[in-house]
Amino acid sequence: MTRLRRAAGLAAALTGALAALLAPAAAQAAPAPAPGSADCLSPAAAVRPDPEQARLQDGRTAAFTERSGLADLPQGFPAALCASRDARRAERVVTTWGRALWQAGVDRAQGRRPAGELPALDDRPLYWTRLAMTVQLARWQPGFTVDPAALRSRFEDASRGLDDGFADSPGLRHVFVSGFDPYGLDTEPRRANPAGAAVLQLHGQRITLADGSTAEVRAVVLPVRYGDFDRGIVERAYGRHLEPGPQAADLIASISQGYPDVFTLEAWAGRARSADPATDNVAAHSGGTRMHPVDAPGLAEGPEFIRTSLPTDAMTAVQKPFPVYLNTTVTEIAEGDEYPVDREDGPTEGSRAVNGGGGGYLSNEVAYRSNRLRLDLAPDLPGGHLHTPVLTGLPADQGRLTAPDFERNEAAIAAEVRAILSSARLDG
Repeated sequence: MTRLRRAAGLAAALTGALAALLAPAAAQAAPAPAPGSADCLSPAAAVRPDPEQARLQDGRTAAFTERSGLADLPQGFPAALCASRDARRAERVVTTWGRALWQAGVDRAQGRRPAGELPALDDRPLYWTRLAMTVQLARWQPGFTVDPAALRSRFEDASRGLDDGFADSPGLRHVFVSGFDPYGLDTEPRRANPAGAAVLQLHGQRITLADGSTAEVRAVVLPVRYGDFDRGIVERAYGRHLEPGPQAADLIASISQGYPDVFTLEAWAGRARSADPATDNVAAHSGGTRMHPVDAPGLAEGPEFIRTSLPTDAMTAVQKPFPVYLNTTVTEIAEGDEYPVDREDGPTEGSRAVNGGGGGYLSNEVAYRSNRLRLDLAPDLPGGHLHTPVLTGLPADQGRLTAPDFERNEAAIAAEVRAILSSARLDG
């Protein structure tokens, strides 16, 4: 009987809070408070945030949750955690609330959820709300044994769309894409990532391809953290969409922010990390430099460079409002040499990768990891990497989070991502 009462309490906590979160926008009200309280959380000062979470101490970053209509999620999450009575139920709680956050971010980007004061397309509310909820998870003190790292991973995966998937709709093509969180936040904490914004707008949408077929797009938003890549988040995200079955993709594309004023399709992904002294969002280094590139921990065997199999001729025909170019440049250490050289026409046989077209940072690595897996599981599938233009237009006034130019540029980039993907033909 005690177990039944506890299960009922947990179910009520989840149902009461999440029913409103997942309701259609037209009928959505503030979520009902979860039964119980948040008194199982330690004081905030007792938990040391990581460098990414610590940026929430800047009032501007916390405002992205309050001013976007997402504040109900971190308000309800602690009570749901405190209603958990064993490790299995805790896993269900973090997964359910992670999915609710992901769906709220997607619904907001696509106009199905009240957007608050900030523009609907903005990817920053999802990012900062996720971080706020990971702080709450770190403060949770359950009365039973849990694996905090495993719970954090479950929440992250669910809140990034990794356990979402294609609908069961016969006859539809499947396009799977990934974007990224904002980064470079120490110099500009208001920064957004147009790749993340674009894929949120596309997730679950149907597009008409150049061959006349209809494709459903599914997306994930990846962290800018080396450690998550080391632990296989790219392989988890892409793997089930490269294997035969109802979740199989017909085209994959990783997307990130690249260069000013242009889109680039990267002809080559390189195996190495070489971006130091640049750091990721938790201030970690890759361990690799231009002079001394390194392979990522846990990276399976594969070639030094992998060429894109995306339909680049069709995609580079899209030229408005930003031009789209095929970037064939790489950096390599030629066989028998010691020093890196830049090559505009791709790698030479037997060389060591230093940079792919996307450099030696995580945008290059997501391209390499996803396409190395593609070569193993679906070698004939179109796949590759797209860099968007740099998103500009933030106001000079540091107290303002958005401006008309910023919003227009973000919308224009997202619309062109859709056009580039729609240019593909999959009937050949």
